[in-house]
Amino acid sequence: MRVGFRHMPLAPGKLESFSDGYTGRMNGSLPPRIYLDNAATSHPKAPVVADAMSTWLDGIPASPGRGAYEEVHQASAILKSCRQNLCTLINADDPDQVVFTLNCTDALSTAIIGLCRNRLRQYGTCHVVTTDMDHNSVLRPLNSLASEGVQTTYVSADPQTGLISPDDVSQALTSDTALVVINHGSNVCGTVQPLAEIGARCRSANIPLLVDAAQTFGHRHLDVESMGIDLLAFPGHKGLLGPLGTGGLWMRHHMVKHVDPVRLGGTGSRSELERQPEEMPDRYESGSHNMLGITGLEAATSWICEFGMDRLLQEDHRRTDMLLEGLLRIDGLDIIGPSEPTLRCGVFALRGPFPPHRFAEVLETKHGILGRAGLHCAPRAHRTLGTLEAGGTLRVSIGPLTPEWHIDALLEALTTECCGRVTVTA
Repeated sequence: MRVGFRHMPLAPGKLESFSDGYTGRMNGSLPPRIYLDNAATSHPKAPVVADAMSTWLDGIPASPGRGAYEEVHQASAILKSCRQNLCTLINADDPDQVVFTLNCTDALSTAIIGLCRNRLRQYGTCHVVTTDMDHNSVLRPLNSLASEGVQTTYVSADPQTGLISPDDVSQALTSDTALVVINHGSNVCGTVQPLAEIGARCRSANIPLLVDAAQTFGHRHLDVESMGIDLLAFPGHKGLLGPLGTGGLWMRHHMVKHVDPVRLGGTGSRSELERQPEEMPDRYESGSHNMLGITGLEAATSWICEFGMDRLLQEDHRRTDMLLEGLLRIDGLDIIGPSEPTLRCGVFALRGPFPPHRFAEVLETKHGILGRAGLHCAPRAHRTLGTLEAGGTLRVSIGPLTPEWHIDALLEALTTECCGRVTVTA
């Protein structure tokens, strides 16, 4: 078993050599599969992930903290290495402040529910500011907490771009505000919010900022210091190019006393205690870790650190610009959200000649294009953008390893289906 997988980065210009993607056929009647649903989970993964996970399974899959034999120490070393990699990528200093979760949704629930219940216990009141662009992973916990006394203000967004005004966030703050929650990059239309400006407003008001980085960690620059972030929720399986079932919550040191654990139980440490340990990260990591997934995530983040996050972001930006430029040239196609590339990530909401689900079906069956139609777990965002009543949009999304020929194939398919075709509304 190898610990802390290290792989030499590929030479510049070699990304395409391992990112051809899956081009087989689901059955004999379908065209080659062209994956453009990276907002759901990335494909392809980092080129080292499968080997790392296979190596883990071939060895003795020990559980960290559950024993003192060598394989347990090796598993613990992988956990520590992955935490350190994640800190490196966001400019954080203490690996123990990274808490592993099931996914980004789990991380958001941990932060929101834990902080709000702590606040209610301490003060009896709790007010949270979030936005109309946020995901159900934020909306549903807050709606559930309303029965316990939590009040929420939803800051509106520009209906054309989806952008949130930092001034509007400031105006929503009250003396009872305990938390601001911001979706950094929209999973609906790719809008990237002015996080540094919002973070500065929160820091000035001494109110913690929780960032949902589901669509930006690994796709856009993140720096918890310069952006004023206090809590950062992220998936391991999207921009970080790791496997499903992985994610985490980074917490600034002083936030620990303000966020109650929501999952309690055995941690493999302080077993003499019948209460949850206070030490980080054990305070929030009850139960056995998903070591198979975390091993894959450690390999992916090690690869990113060696390849260079800046280089990876350049590849992502280049593909996003390439796709945006092509989409803007297609008659009969509407792009929902920003048309300025600096204001977005590689998530595109499209309206064309068909209703969203029919649009997705046509692209898959005729062209092998795999996207996602619907409301994307963000009803307020679709209401803001004017797409709720139509059943949402067709979403296509790319990443830094998306083969460029997949983008070309999408543009060709959209041109074929949109140009000169009469729009069908039902």
